[in-house]
Amino acid sequence: MALSSRVAVITGAASGLGRATAARLVQNGARVILCDLPTSDGVNVARKLGVSCHFSPTDVTNEDDVAAALDLAESSFGEPVNTAINCAGIALAIKTLSKKGVHQLSAFQQTINVNTVGSFNVARLAAERMSKIRPDTDGERGVIINTASIAAYDGQIGQAAYAAGKGAIVGMTLPPCQRSVLIRHSCKHNRTWFIHDAAFSRTSGKDAKGAR
Repeated sequence: MALSSRVAVITGAASGLGRATAARLVQNGARVILCDLPTSDGVNVARKLGVSCHFSPTDVTNEDDVAAALDLAESSFGEPVNTAINCAGIALAIKTLSKKGVHQLSAFQQTINVNTVGSFNVARLAAERMSKIRPDTDGERGVIINTASIAAYDGQIGQAAYAAGKGAIVGMTLPPCQRSVLIRHSCKHNRTWFIHDAAFSRTSGKDAKGAR
């Protein structure tokens, strides 16, 4: 499926990897829904990217928000989403125990909830929509990409929560890649992949709430 045929939802799309991914897709003719928190710069980013791009305020852990983004894609572009790219995430650097005290459980839970549960929430709801698409000439209905990290295998000091969440993304992405699972869920020709990113300029480490 050519990029010009893509109708995509991209999470964490107001900055960093998500924004860069959205820009590249739009440049190549794709139509894109930018998903990020209402407090993000999503409206301005969508305006800069042009008429092939719309912003949908989205907390990836909220089912209704994600469903609304998928609905917006279909109502705006006349066809359902065939591409979902999970870039939203929190990148905390907190030691398990330091002079400042013990790692707060709430911070660990929030990181897992956004990075892992949020990615799964988007993937599962997007897969449901894609399962109803007629396969193209290559037999493809859609593609889902989850963003893991090198930290999943080589986490650094202070990355307990981040590495755990990214490792979980690797683990949860592999099962849907198996052909038998896709057939059982009537999504035989959906492709699910993950990528490992290295360090780059982004906002997820500055504002945890703004990175969803």
